[in-house]
Amino acid sequence: MTSLSDRPNYPDAPRMELVDEYHGTAVPDPYRWLEDADDPRTVEWLAQQTDLMADERAGWRSRDHFADRVEQLLGSGTVSPPYWRGDRHFLLRREPGQQFSVLYVIDPDGTERTLIDPMAIDPEGLTTLDSWQPSKEGDRIAYQLSVGGDEESLVHVMDVATGETIEGPIDRCRYSPIAWLPGGEAFYYVRRIAPELLPESEQNFHRRVYLHRVGTSPDDDVLIFGAGMTMTNYYGVEVTKDGRWLQVSAAEGTEPRNDLWVADLTTSPIDAPAFTLVQGDVDAQTGLTFLRDGRVLVSTDRDAPRGRAAVTAPGAWSADHWTDLIPEDPEAVLESVTVLDGPELDEDLLLVVRTSHGVAHMTLHRSADGAEIREIDLPGAGTIGGPVEHIDGGPVCWFVFTDHTTVPTIYSYDARTREVALHARPPGTVEVPAVHSRQVEYTSKDGTTVRMFLLSPTAEPDRPRPTILYGYGGFGIPMSPGYSAAILAWVEAGGVWAIANIRGGGEEGEDWHRAGMLGNKQNVYDDFHAAAEWLIAEGWTSSDRLGVYGGSNGGLLVGAAMTQRPDLLNAVVCVAPLLDMLRYTTSELGPTWTVEYGDPEDPEQFGWLHAYSPYHRVVEGTDYPATMFAVFENDSRTDPMHGRKMCAAVQHATAGTRPVLLRSEGDVGHGARSLSKSVEETADTLAFMARWTGLDDDREGTATDGQ
Repeated sequence: MTSLSDRPNYPDAPRMELVDEYHGTAVPDPYRWLEDADDPRTVEWLAQQTDLMADERAGWRSRDHFADRVEQLLGSGTVSPPYWRGDRHFLLRREPGQQFSVLYVIDPDGTERTLIDPMAIDPEGLTTLDSWQPSKEGDRIAYQLSVGGDEESLVHVMDVATGETIEGPIDRCRYSPIAWLPGGEAFYYVRRIAPELLPESEQNFHRRVYLHRVGTSPDDDVLIFGAGMTMTNYYGVEVTKDGRWLQVSAAEGTEPRNDLWVADLTTSPIDAPAFTLVQGDVDAQTGLTFLRDGRVLVSTDRDAPRGRAAVTAPGAWSADHWTDLIPEDPEAVLESVTVLDGPELDEDLLLVVRTSHGVAHMTLHRSADGAEIREIDLPGAGTIGGPVEHIDGGPVCWFVFTDHTTVPTIYSYDARTREVALHARPPGTVEVPAVHSRQVEYTSKDGTTVRMFLLSPTAEPDRPRPTILYGYGGFGIPMSPGYSAAILAWVEAGGVWAIANIRGGGEEGEDWHRAGMLGNKQNVYDDFHAAAEWLIAEGWTSSDRLGVYGGSNGGLLVGAAMTQRPDLLNAVVCVAPLLDMLRYTTSELGPTWTVEYGDPEDPEQFGWLHAYSPYHRVVEGTDYPATMFAVFENDSRTDPMHGRKMCAAVQHATAGTRPVLLRSEGDVGHGARSLSKSVEETADTLAFMARWTGLDDDREGTATDGQ
């Protein structure tokens, strides 16, 4: 038994008498001072939280086991599909034990050469390769690096034949596509305007599309697009292989719609393209693919929330001219359409990938009329990445396949033989434990049917087991089957892992996303609560053996779960979260997400946000679950102030003895990190969950029983 004397000695966190007024509502914010990472009070508080975290970590009994096992389960390394440019192809590969994937080029004679090795650039492992794009001929490559997790993406250009970096860095290129023009002498890209031209609060925004000529100063780059448009716009840029068509897409923040323009570069100069609007002020997402037979493929969810593919002719841009080629499927979401062609085929073909409740399937169609020819057998019920075709076309493409127990593996599809074949496995081997995997259905609060993947040591519930419930529920991102060392290590140790396909995601198309955004956000949390209730009712777990886990938008999800239904849970791991939903727009990329969550400056939208904002739903005297907030000090997406403020609030409010902790990590950000840092974070998460869901006790009991 525990008593209040077992309550951790939490660091002192003074509560300010600060109250903001929003549309006539008084809203206290007692921990505003924790928003400033440089405030001496914050620095001291963080140091004490680190000591508290170290004390908790010292009591974990399974951390070393999970660190070793996760590293073993990641021991296969990784490999990417081939990306062909002329007679060369490029690929990423991480050998077992390597910290990062390395970019290689395979020359026409078959010689493999290293192009970019992040550890050779920075042996401390703080530099990441964010993205890369070869020129259309494959003789140059533009690549983007960032340091310490800041995701700022500095652009460099390399000569592929010599490996010499011929220019860079070009700064302010976060999330920039690179659209090479034929010849490799110039490309379009996206760059923020200079910070000295902006107030500090706007320096993360104001992107523009520029034309850059290799070898010239970026200060002389020509502004092509974006001046005078919405501050939070993101832009996509593409140029066709023949260099004729330039396509520019604009979306306000992360909104699920875009405006779209094209320019014919044979009738207007590359530094002053004459744009024609394809889609404007339409609530839909649309993109164009210029086919080699002269038609234009239109991929869209306009009037089709699960997606469709249509065709039109160049110049016939309006939707009135679109003719469906792959109509919307009422039961599946259209993910991709890949063209397979060439003189070896009797006719051009289309490879179509759809997902049903998050699980991929693939079909072959005629390009002329879209008629389905056959279903294509896949290696299992899982997820497909790609497909990737040769830049010059042809009858072969490559794709990644993974499921919950299969490391991502590269396959090819050859339209000549109509066969799927293994192309490349990761370079190492790994022994994957046996687990039972299934997809189940349950009913949410409003009667909606929701699905959930369940991974367990047994086919049926034999007793309430330590269980981790994971979710995301936002931005139209689906939770599809994928290989996870964390999941496998947990289930192998005797636990259950559940992944809820809740509203806000993309598993059922855009309508499913919109049913969990803006004023519908509470649906997401109701779906998650119902998942927990189902797991308990069906005998898989019990509330004292259940933990919830989520990161980023998923951190908001589990923050809502612990404040709305603390009775359901015994443990929470909340990673890189948003938690103060009234001040999330004041830092980092927050203003780009008002299209997903709402804007607290709007009276109605303030009401949505205030109703569920976890920081504002903390109630003094509540016995909160054991909770670990994990934040990254260089996170330039979700400000670590969210985790700091929420941690202080819950530490002050909780009436119980279960610990409320802050895991703060420097030199990393929201995204990519080294293998060793990933293993450390995962081991901490699993060990914390094992301590507070009873898995440690189960494992020790099993070991004792077996002696």
